Amino acid sequence: MMSSSPRVPKDFPSAVPDSVGIPRVLEDQVLIAPFNDLDTTSAIIERHHHELGAVIVEPFQRIITPRPGFLPGLREITQRFHLPLIFDEVVTGFRLAWGGAQEYYGVTPDLAAYGKIIGGGYPLSAVVGRADMMEAFNPDREGVGDFIPQVGTLSGNPIAAVAGLATLRELKKEGTYSRLFRTGRVLREGLAALLKEYGIAGQIVGEDPLFDVVFTDEPVNDYRGFLTQNSVLLRHFNTEVLKRGIVKATSKLYLSLAHTQADVEQTLAAVRGSLEVIAKG
Repeated sequence: MMSSSPRVPKDFPSAVPDSVGIPRVLEDQVLIAPFNDLDTTSAIIERHHHELGAVIVEPFQRIITPRPGFLPGLREITQRFHLPLIFDEVVTGFRLAWGGAQEYYGVTPDLAAYGKIIGGGYPLSAVVGRADMMEAFNPDREGVGDFIPQVGTLSGNPIAAVAGLATLRELKKEGTYSRLFRTGRVLREGLAALLKEYGIAGQIVGEDPLFDVVFTDEPVNDYRGFLTQNSVLLRHFNTEVLKRGIVKATSKLYLSLAHTQADVEQTLAAVRGSLEVIAKG
């Protein structure tokens, strides 16, 4: 909960607690680097590498795609200083590809966290990683000094595990991801065309399975780019599409295999009606 969505970000690498109850001593233990800015991020890592425990990143941050070279550069500098690179794939895992963002962007971290899709709607998550790191969870190592217990109320829940396995079997079928991306691409292109038609400043940010309208003409390469958007206009847009029967997250549109061409057409019709209202002021 450090600098996840600060209204007034500090200069890098200072962190901003995004929740009450976080002691200042913890605030001082986290360094924040800018997504998609390899030069600044590399300089922070190089300056503090002797005291860093790991580098943690969403490979696809919220709906922001990584610039070419950013993730490979992050992989290179963490390997140079022998730092674990950890991907938060709770959203991207099995959404962008069968192998997640790692496969889609071609960069393999040392550890990764998965959730959401992996459970097929049930509460389930997973930690994956290099064999030598995961060996620390091996119960045979208990008592030897380098064992990490992995416990949880829902750990290994059989219903969630069965649901997750069934979901993963569906996702692995041939043509699954091409269909998902095709549906998302049609919706994205339709949204972009409508923004242009109604002369409303905005852009479609993200990948085909996960994106949204961002009401700004400024580049959106990191969280600070989001702060340039017209938040009042975004709330108005979300309210108008909701009135027309389309439920979306406040800043994300998730596509799924259940969505059809008819769903896309219904959504675009709702967006058209919403933009008509917005354009009239």
